[in-house]
This record gives sequence, structure tokens and C-alpha cells, in this order.
Amino acid sequence: MDTTHSPDHTAEAPAKAADQLPSLHEPRNPGMVLDLAWVRSVQANTSAIERRAATLPGRRSVKKAYQAAWLCRAIACIDLTTLAGDDTEGRVRRLCAKARQPVSPAILDKLGMTGLTTGAVCVYHDMVETAVDALKGTNIPVAAVSTGFPAGLSPFRLRIAEIGESVAAGAREIDIVITRRHVLQGNWQALYDEMAEMREACGDAHVKAILATGELGTLRNVARASLVCMMAGADFIKTSTGKESVNATLPVTLTMIRAIRAYEERTGVKVGYKPAGGISKAKDALTYLAMMKDELGDRWLQPDLFRFGASSLLGDIERQLEHHVTGAYSASWRHALA
Repeated sequence: MDTTHSPDHTAEAPAKAADQLPSLHEPRNPGMVLDLAWVRSVQANTSAIERRAATLPGRRSVKKAYQAAWLCRAIACIDLTTLAGDDTEGRVRRLCAKARQPVSPAILDKLGMTGLTTGAVCVYHDMVETAVDALKGTNIPVAAVSTGFPAGLSPFRLRIAEIGESVAAGAREIDIVITRRHVLQGNWQALYDEMAEMREACGDAHVKAILATGELGTLRNVARASLVCMMAGADFIKTSTGKESVNATLPVTLTMIRAIRAYEERTGVKVGYKPAGGISKAKDALTYLAMMKDELGDRWLQPDLFRFGASSLLGDIERQLEHHVTGAYSASWRHALA
């Protein structure tokens, strides 16, 4: 696919875009019985995965109006996030205001993308009610990180209770963290049981399983953990908490989305994907979108199946869109988030 010369409907010029991306929703992942034979058969050719991932940034290039359209798509797929110990209600309300109006109205009007919002706002449990109130009147969901985020080592009953508290406070998505030692020890039954119980505790709220891939040791572990979490009912699988030393990478992304493809081929169920941590440049967002299109197809370019876990990414995308409209780059401080 060379999207510079062969555009398709996922990269239409902004003037032809609808006010907002269509509100699409897949049936939730019901999960399946743990298939240990399948899990143990999964391998990962690390050198081949790394070679494939390394080719993408140079080969998947979009320019001008098509680049602007893809960047608008990226905005719609952002989980706009603040997960700091010094978060305040004021900061969260400003972040929610940015989620509602992620780019200057004048720029969006020229792009034909008025009404564009981010995919969600992601906060700690303590800020869920504030975010829900700030987003009242929109369809933007609030996601809460949960289960002893980021380490996931608090007592299990408290992790389950935390999920219930966030759902009761209005969170429509819950980002849970798995117990990494289950993966490192190959205890797939324990990982499956943990994930299944967390999924049940979420009720109607969608659950994103954070694998903390930078702490899993190998791409084979990443692939197997991805598969087990999907078998246990995860609606999304997510790379990282953003707090590890290594977060989202292209090789990890390729490994995880190929697990998603294998799961869909076996079960017919589509599971979402969320790279998080370290994605701060518009050009990186384009590379991730290109990989999703190449490996999974256009359907995974919608916010119900793909999200970026990010904060500073939005500021750089806004700069690129302003350059597209005005021909000049603005200073990065003009696009502060909160």
C-alpha cells in the first residue's frame, strides 16, 4: 500500500470527511475456554518481527491532504491521559475540555472535521467522577486505570473492588494490569483465571488488559499473554502502563496484533489494540495506523478497536494540522494540554 499515490476511503481528503467518525461497535469478546495447547504452540520469530517492523516508517508515507486526514483519524483514536501523582480536578477538567475540542475550531472547520473529539479520557479512579462530570453531554467515555496500577500487586480482592468502584463512579472502560509473574513463570491458568475474574467485575464496562510488555522478557511471552487475555474475555489488549522503562514499540505491536488476527481467525471475534507510552510524535502515530491497516485491515482504524494511550501526542498532531492549513509551524507551547 502506498497511501501517497493510492488513497482509499480510510484516508480521504478532510473536505470529504463526515463531521465525526462513524460510531461503530463490535459485539464484546465473550472469551473462550483456555486452550493450553494453542497457547504453548505460539512462537515469535524475533529477528523476522524486528525486520518487518523496521521497514514500516520508510515505506508507509502519506502527504498533504491525506496526511491531515490520517492525523484526524489518529485524534479520534486517542485515549487522552493524565496519570500523575499531582493530578488535580482542575487539570482533569482542562484535559476533558481538550478532549471535547482537541484542535482549534478554525482549523477543524477548514479541514471539514468540526465535531471531532478524542476517543476517551483516561484517569486514575480518584478522578473518574470529575471526568464524567466534565464530559457530560458528550459521547466521550471515561477510562479508569485499575487493579493496583501500575504494578498490579495489591491484594487481589482489593483489585477487584477497585474495578467495581470505578464502574460505579461512571467509568465505561477499565484498564487493568495483569500479574507479570504469571507470564514469566508460564502459569497460563493463573493468568486466565485472573483476567476472567477482572472481566466479570467490569460488568458492562469494556476492559483493556495491560500486559506491561517491557517486563515480559520475550516476544513469545508477549504473544502468549495476549492470547490468554483474549481467551479470558479482554475487549482490548494494551502494551504498557507508560511507567515501565520500555513501553510501546513496533515489534511488540506487530506481535500483539498478529495475536489479535489469529484470535479473530479462530473465533470470529474482533479484539481491540492499544499501544501506550512513548508515542509522542505525529509521524509515529501514522506508522502505527499504517501497521494496523496492513496487518488487520480498515476496521481496526476505528476508535472502538484501536486507541493510542497518549497525552503529548495530541499537541504534535495539532501543530501538524495547523501547518497543513496555514503553511507555518507554531510553537509547541501554543498547544499545551492542561
